[in-house]
Amino acid sequence: MKIKCIAIDDEPLALEKLVDYIGQVPFFELLGSFENGLDALVFLQDTDVDLIFLDIQMPQILGTQLVQVLTKKPQIIFSTAYSEYAVDGFELDVTDYLLKPLNFRRFLQASQKALQRAKNQGVKKEATVEEVVKDYAFVKTENRLVKVMLDDILYIEGLKDYLSIYTSSERILTLQSFAELQSQLSSDFVRIHKSYLIPIAKIDEIEKNRVRIGDKYLPIGETYRKAFMTKIN
Repeated sequence: MKIKCIAIDDEPLALEKLVDYIGQVPFFELLGSFENGLDALVFLQDTDVDLIFLDIQMPQILGTQLVQVLTKKPQIIFSTAYSEYAVDGFELDVTDYLLKPLNFRRFLQASQKALQRAKNQGVKKEATVEEVVKDYAFVKTENRLVKVMLDDILYIEGLKDYLSIYTSSERILTLQSFAELQSQLSSDFVRIHKSYLIPIAKIDEIEKNRVRIGDKYLPIGETYRKAFMTKIN
């Protein structure tokens, strides 16, 4: 069983140690590491993770605040140098709480808790939900719903109140928002710009600040660059 995780800490040395520890645990798969909570939030918009190793005391957004704004709730293991945050952490139903400076023995204990919780959640999910991977989406256009095969989509462009879906054979306009449409798409679709959502499989070339899909060049927004490149890598 693999647990997909990310690490967030604004202290480079603490983040480096955390990444090193994660790499030593065979059931962890590290998808990315971030020194900024806002960059991590952008990444999480397009990527599902099972576990977040999260510093609490960070500039711009506290770790506790980040957890509260997540729409999908993965497991959380907090880390901080300030023990007074422990109560806040457990009120958010976190898996564990690590006090800095981290040591590997205590890290392994927290890791085992995460593994056990993931196994318990997996058993419950298998017993109650039959997962179906869809290869299509229904989009609203005018007064009807149109079925679009995901493999036909080249890219999706935001145009004020509309989304324009470009496929290999047509262009479809829909009043759905990016969030509404993304809920129907697979994790192979990624935001590269506030106005563009693309399927990774259709990328032909990546330059410094743009991608090429066929003969179309699309910009990579600065806000989305780190999360996009992390997912590509």
